Amino acid sequence: MDDHRLRTAIAAADGDDPYRALRELHRARVDLNRALDRAESVAVRRARAAGSSWQLIALALEVSKQAVHKKYGRS
Repeated sequence: MDDHRLRTAIAAADGDDPYRALRELHRARVDLNRALDRAESVAVRRARAAGSSWQLIALALEVSKQAVHKKYGRS
């Protein structure tokens, strides 16, 4: 997600067109979530490659060991 999209979304929230604001905010949220998901996946793979246990990764992500293994265990 680029910084410009986030600034546009935030500015739109203060604008005169609430529909445009909602669209921009939604798009920004989707982009941000995708970027965070990709970064998390890379970090999990790196942690596993470095020898971290599923339990340690789960603690860092504040989820159960089962949840993190289900999401990333096969990748």
